[in-house]
Amino acid sequence: MSTRESAEVREVEILNACEKLYEKMNFRDVTIKEISAETSCSRPSIYNYFQTKEEIFLRLFEREYMLWCDELEMIGADELKAGELAERLARSLEKRELMLKLLAVNLYDMEENSRIERLISFKKAYGRSIVLFDEILKKAFPDKTDTERRQTLLTAMQFLHGVYPYSHATPKQIEAMDAVGIRHDNGNIYELSLVGLKMILK
Repeated sequence: MSTRESAEVREVEILNACEKLYEKMNFRDVTIKEISAETSCSRPSIYNYFQTKEEIFLRLFEREYMLWCDELEMIGADELKAGELAERLARSLEKRELMLKLLAVNLYDMEENSRIERLISFKKAYGRSIVLFDEILKKAFPDKTDTERRQTLLTAMQFLHGVYPYSHATPKQIEAMDAVGIRHDNGNIYELSLVGLKMILK
């Protein structure tokens, strides 16, 4: 195995460990020490790949966006009407719970505490999703103007920030809403995405 291949294997191991910890721990509580304990990497060796835990999370987020982009390419290859498009996009988001959680909860910390080259790498994956989404809109809505399409795209991207929190209210949040009489419908990611996307893609 070449040095580059070995580095890639190590990076994947670190990312997988981070993802596993994030499933059961708070972002704040996941540390490089905790990540190291889940891998064959010592804590000092992790610093050869990432300077901060936020860089690890940002790379994990980038990987999620790249996977979503692969799905967007497949969706874009088909001729779809608005309802079918909303359904396919909602199904793709259902598979990207981790991406939606990172987007809604930890984006600012990840971007603020990562080196510029890591942030640029992430923004390439994010930018690719924007381009692919726009291409899907062009194909599905050929009569929309550039301005209308841009507004639809921006609305959809802003909508994504709220999907995770609305589908995963914590017991404490639910208790507080109950105490003040706020209705809460804790739907799943697919259901919430489908309703929102159908409205956005009219």
